[in-house]
Amino acid sequence: MKKTALILLLTAAAFSMKAQTIDDALRFSESNYEGTARTLAMGNAFTALGGDLGAVTINPAGSAVARYSQLTITPALNIAVNTAGGTILPGENSPYSFANRLTNSTTRFNIPNFGVALNFDTHRTKGIKNINVGFIVNTTNRFQENLMTSGENNATSFMGAEAYYAYGYDFNELLQSDAYDYYNAPWRTILAAQSGMISNLTDAPEEFVGASEVIDDSGIHIGGPLHQSYQRQTTGFKYDYVFNLGFNISDYVYIGANLGITSFNYDSATRFTEAAVDPSMFPNDFTITSDDPDVGDEAVTTYFNDMLYDYRYTANGAGVYGKFGIIVTPLAGLRLGAAVQTPVSTTINETWSESASTTFTDSEFNMSAETPVGEYSYRLISPLRANFGVAYTFGKYGLVSVDYEMCDYSTMKFKETGMQSGEFDAQNSDIKDFMGTSHMLRAGIEIKPVESFAIRAGYGLTTSPKKDMDEYGNIVYVSKLADKTMTNKWSFGLGYSSKGSFYADAACSFTRYGNEYIIPYDDYIFNDDGTVPVEAWTPEIQNIRSLWNVMLTLGFRF
Repeated sequence: MKKTALILLLTAAAFSMKAQTIDDALRFSESNYEGTARTLAMGNAFTALGGDLGAVTINPAGSAVARYSQLTITPALNIAVNTAGGTILPGENSPYSFANRLTNSTTRFNIPNFGVALNFDTHRTKGIKNINVGFIVNTTNRFQENLMTSGENNATSFMGAEAYYAYGYDFNELLQSDAYDYYNAPWRTILAAQSGMISNLTDAPEEFVGASEVIDDSGIHIGGPLHQSYQRQTTGFKYDYVFNLGFNISDYVYIGANLGITSFNYDSATRFTEAAVDPSMFPNDFTITSDDPDVGDEAVTTYFNDMLYDYRYTANGAGVYGKFGIIVTPLAGLRLGAAVQTPVSTTINETWSESASTTFTDSEFNMSAETPVGEYSYRLISPLRANFGVAYTFGKYGLVSVDYEMCDYSTMKFKETGMQSGEFDAQNSDIKDFMGTSHMLRAGIEIKPVESFAIRAGYGLTTSPKKDMDEYGNIVYVSKLADKTMTNKWSFGLGYSSKGSFYADAACSFTRYGNEYIIPYDDYIFNDDGTVPVEAWTPEIQNIRSLWNVMLTLGFRF
């Protein structure tokens, strides 16, 4: 089923120049904790537990629970799986374009956790009994995917959409070598003209036709079936570098604070192709102008073969925040915890570029072009986060723990880095209207059949903060409109602790993300009343995402 307002807001800009959509604000603001193998195995339900360096990012007070110094390092293997294909037309039994639902995976090795904490014993029986000082690096988000899908489409085309939205521009101006510098047209429109994707009509110079389109008595329309393919590859990580200070007060109250520096890198490459199933159905008429007045102009007909479009985008950011937490043990075995993280002010630097090529049966008319590399810097204010936890320990035999975390993403905000103002008014308004609160529930259990060995399991649920419009035009959370909009994580792990200083933990988790819907190009065929006929919908891609994460933590207490 084709999505409505939110999809257009989030994905119509997938091939735009600068990102800065509400989807990007969410991507760079989210925190998906990984930590150590022990915290991962227990679903990262550690707000009320502590004692593990992977938990310090969740609750700074957790460092004070440990009565010893420690060092950890955690190598990990991550396997991201994407299954992409077209969505279903109402009343139809087959996907509309992109019928080839393909599954692809990508594997990455990384170190999601490294940390050291030093414990200082005050040798007091009451008050501040020990102080912990630490530096911990934990992964708080990862960008990893490789999706691909393809299929035939005989209703719309990428180049047809480019031709429609080029209306009103001067074709000769678009072809100038310095058009990117001086002409007030979107870069992709200039690229489409210079790469041969679109050309103008001789009797209407400011109207355009795509290389995949023909003109006859019924107007401008796609010449015949096209084989379309869509591919997107993404890599990157978000790390939190935490300077931690924790205090143990009478073995009853533990408090802590983090000075956090968040840093991320994000790289994305998107490719869209169109190829004529039968080139003879796609005639393109060219006029060759001669400088010799005795020769005159020559009309030549060639046929469209294929088109390739590439979009590359990178973003790097760094920001600073503070986080404060507390753990209380009011009764034997019972532990209560809470933490709050200040908004994060992140400076983001991004670059982007595009390229395209179009080929015909007569290679003399093949064309290719590339845009300059664009650069832009801005600030993103990510929202305040708060988490609460309760845990119960059964002596040396095990424990259970439950966390709740919330984050109101409607308070995200883009800001300019220079003197200009008002540049992000539209995006910030969309954030307020189409983003809300995400709720995160985490639960974990640990059983110790013997003192040196532990068995662990965990579960996590995260609701989507995104909103959309229902059929009556009301803005509601997407979870009320469609299934599989929540992120679910299951985890399992084992732990070993020697009688000396060494310990080791292993964990495996499986994350099933909420579905993503991608519209690779805008609708461009409309009824008289402005609606889009069902048969002219641009194709929509459903991206089903999952992630396997395998970790091994090696630690030393001293």
